Amino acid sequence: MSDHETEGGIDLFETAAEFNEEEKRIRDTVRRFVDERVIPIIADHFENGTFPSELIPILAEMGLLGSQLPPEYGGSGLGALAYGLVMQELERGDSSLRSFVTVQGTLSMYSIYSYGTEEQKKKWLPRLAKAEAIGCFALTEPDHGSDPAGMVTTAREDSGAFVLNGSKMWITNGAIADVAIVWAKLDGEVQGFLVEKGTPGFTALEQKHKLSLRASHTGELYFNDCRIPLENRLPKAVGLKAALSILNEARFGISFGVVGAAINCFETALEYAKGRTQFDRPIAGFQIQQERFAEMATEITKAQLLCIRLAQLKDTGTLRPAQVSLAKRNNCMQALQIARMARQILGANGISLEYPVMRHLCNLETVVTYEGTHDIHTLAIGREVTGISAFK
Repeated sequence: MSDHETEGGIDLFETAAEFNEEEKRIRDTVRRFVDERVIPIIADHFENGTFPSELIPILAEMGLLGSQLPPEYGGSGLGALAYGLVMQELERGDSSLRSFVTVQGTLSMYSIYSYGTEEQKKKWLPRLAKAEAIGCFALTEPDHGSDPAGMVTTAREDSGAFVLNGSKMWITNGAIADVAIVWAKLDGEVQGFLVEKGTPGFTALEQKHKLSLRASHTGELYFNDCRIPLENRLPKAVGLKAALSILNEARFGISFGVVGAAINCFETALEYAKGRTQFDRPIAGFQIQQERFAEMATEITKAQLLCIRLAQLKDTGTLRPAQVSLAKRNNCMQALQIARMARQILGANGISLEYPVMRHLCNLETVVTYEGTHDIHTLAIGREVTGISAFK
């Protein structure tokens, strides 16, 4: 192990010195889990378009589902940095695994925790934490991705129930979820609802033919006069701002997660380049490859520093949405560029599933788009620094 490496991967600026012992222990525990249980099987799942469902109970047993929530609701009470490091190590394995944990533990559980009644919290959060139930977060629609305010899914009150009509698309866990956090307009205002699997008028189908996040469950949800009890409304989830606040929690984890994917691409390319001989010397000794490694190492280091500051701001309660946008935008795009450079270093072997690089590259093409596209986060940052909104 060289001076610039730790058990958690490349660390040129010694960012691990900022971690306490518990944070290091959590990082290393998840790292071992990924090395032993995820990496040996994930390429086959990616190729076959299946999710490694056998890992879900293990994730729950490790306390990784809803890990930021208080223990009384099944969470582990992790701080922001520890949670971020969990996301980093999971995505070092595959974006699909981190996406599952993000949707289950953040988008689903955090919605209920933040905006639900005490009865809703007690009913769902412990079950979701133990993976006795699976959740999903249904905001995106076929014609409304970057502009969720334009959603056409509606809810209306009728004879002691809410009746939902509309559809949602690109919903992680959607086809396997026991409960969906559904965002719909009630009297023209966006609100959150809990829709349980098997409810008449609710249909969930798995989306096929994906070339990215292939090891992730992705669903299409349809609501056709779907009647749910009045108590299934999240009473505090009123207005689009409520949904966006939950997305910011997810974006925080993504900002860390993609660093793990970038590290895995970097480490794979470095090991390959040191062992691959052309013109009687390792290709790692050629200037053009060293330029690539310098660029990758620099961007990983910058992303690590962004993540640490992001966690500090989150723990102090001063984190602003534009700061999350900056980290998500930068780290996702740089991780994608690192995957592309690593693919070039591996040459033809870079497209083989024998190596993780092309798998990460394909996955990151989705991650750079979901939870706010690169362009949308660009405009969010622009609004923050100019005080002028470019959205309308």
